[in-house]
Amino acid sequence: MASEQQVRQYLAYWFQLGKRLMTHNGQQALKPASIIAGDRYSDEFEACWNLVRSPESGDCYIEGTTQTIQELLSSEWEISDCARCAMPVPTRSVGMPSYECPCSDLPGWPDTETPQPRSPVQTADSLQKICDRLSRSSR
Repeated sequence: MASEQQVRQYLAYWFQLGKRLMTHNGQQALKPASIIAGDRYSDEFEACWNLVRSPESGDCYIEGTTQTIQELLSSEWEISDCARCAMPVPTRSVGMPSYECPCSDLPGWPDTETPQPRSPVQTADSLQKICDRLSRSSR
């Protein structure tokens, strides 16, 4: 089962590559201009996430996919890495697997020359881990 955090990350990563969120059963397309704000997701991304979680939004899914966000939050789906591009993709944990990846319609992807999508980074935590490793190696 995919956790809510994994599904949020899935959504954020695909937004960073230009994919849109289809809402209201495919009638409306959204893509926040800003995804990450320092060590957290942006307010614009959070508003989009809240929209996805709202029953009034109907079925919501990433452009180029068929699984809804609600389906991904069920016990039938997991989020794993695409064998082609290493981006997060939904895979069935029950029944026949899905073989589609949203990367299939991105020209020139995977592109190892550009920065890869990422999650927010807690700068202080990251720096502390580096300091801890350096202090252990100097002993």
